[in-house]
Amino acid sequence: MRVLALLDGTIADPEAPLFRADDLGVMRGDGIFETILVADRQPREIGPHLDRLERSARLMQMRLPERAAWERAVQAVIDNWPWDTDPEMALKLVCTRGIDGGDGTPHGFAMGMQIGEDTRRKRRDGVAAVTLERGFAPDLMDRAPWLLLSAKTLSYAVNMAAMREAESRGAEEVIFTATDDSVLEGPTSTVVIAQGRTLLTTPPSSGILQGTTQGALFRAAEQAGWRTEVAKFPTSALFEADGVWLCSSVRLVTQVHTIDGTAIKADPELHAEITRLYESNY
Repeated sequence: MRVLALLDGTIADPEAPLFRADDLGVMRGDGIFETILVADRQPREIGPHLDRLERSARLMQMRLPERAAWERAVQAVIDNWPWDTDPEMALKLVCTRGIDGGDGTPHGFAMGMQIGEDTRRKRRDGVAAVTLERGFAPDLMDRAPWLLLSAKTLSYAVNMAAMREAESRGAEEVIFTATDDSVLEGPTSTVVIAQGRTLLTTPPSSGILQGTTQGALFRAAEQAGWRTEVAKFPTSALFEADGVWLCSSVRLVTQVHTIDGTAIKADPELHAEITRLYESNY
């Protein structure tokens, strides 16, 4: 099941051709995207997602349709989704730089997609992860902004290659590390660890994407009396933590129970509390 909307609010056939062969998103991955969870007609963290889309466009130095156009497309998908049979959907916003040799007019759309059983299983059962080198220092973003380290671009080939590498090692997820052995992020998630009653995540200044789900979790945790911290931490902290989670819009707050073949602390009661904190936002 897929529902496709153009930025003017028109519903289009998701199986019909939409992009030209010379669109830069197709030819070079020259574009940006966001994925939003919509539950019972309510898009979660849509403001932060649109803020992040705008930030990615600025980093890419590309034109972006106005926010109202994205909001219109989002509402069109929501209005046409079969909520009676599918109470959740993943809503993807995509924008490319337009056609090769064109005037830079962007091309965008919004598409709602069903959430697969594999995603639901990860939410429920947790995951095994491997640590993989990302190959850059945590201060590289400031020194080389042209590398777009904190932009959410369509160029996800490396991220997907990392996921295939994890699968070849008998795991399901990846935690990227920097050249100084500090923790970065997952290919499609933000890493959060618990140290006592403190939740800790890596700063975006290390060249990672600012997490919308992580932000929602921290907001609720602070209101509940937890301490939160955004700071660098070494890979060794993953094995010493009271809990490790990968936060993403669709997989939500997914518990990690194994890293590099080693079982780590994965207290079900703590996980239930963390999940309740996140869900209390909605």
